[in-house]
Amino acid sequence: MDAFLTSLGLVTLAEMGDKTQLLALFLATRFRRPWPVVGGILGATLVNHTLAGIVGIEVGDMIPQVWLKWGLGLSFLVMGGWSLIPDKLGDEDGRKGGDHGAFLTTLISFFLVEMGDKTQVATMALAAQFKNLFLVASGTTIGMLIADVPAVFLGERLTRAIPAATMRRIAAALFVVLGAAILLGW
Repeated sequence: MDAFLTSLGLVTLAEMGDKTQLLALFLATRFRRPWPVVGGILGATLVNHTLAGIVGIEVGDMIPQVWLKWGLGLSFLVMGGWSLIPDKLGDEDGRKGGDHGAFLTTLISFFLVEMGDKTQVATMALAAQFKNLFLVASGTTIGMLIADVPAVFLGERLTRAIPAATMRRIAAALFVVLGAAILLGW
């Protein structure tokens, strides 16, 4: 049980104010469909953290940190540009994309953004320490949900008060700032 509770607590705290909370907020405002977004977060996190746990147990720390840093920083800059583009599959507020569009976009986005993230690295380290893939991946996944699901429902409410174009600009600016901060080591 120590593996589960340690993983849960560590990732919940590490996720507070993290980029994936920003991504959850962005996707919720883009699609205005909270449950498919939550499902995408759950699916992406389960896969990502299970793979991270396997790597943590089997490989340890063989991946150079510099590769993770550059990949993450550049992905933020790309996400910043993508944030400015209105959803082409549906109308301006993203509603015509349907549940599958919201789910798949969230699933893919969260999976990619979690690559090299501190919670993924924490999952690897916890799995290496506890040698229990199930308890570590379960704890880290639930920790992610505790931190990110409130952002989804907050984001859905924000879209009623703030235009989608304004939210896209704010999200783009935040992603670019975070990408630059990672690449410059701030």
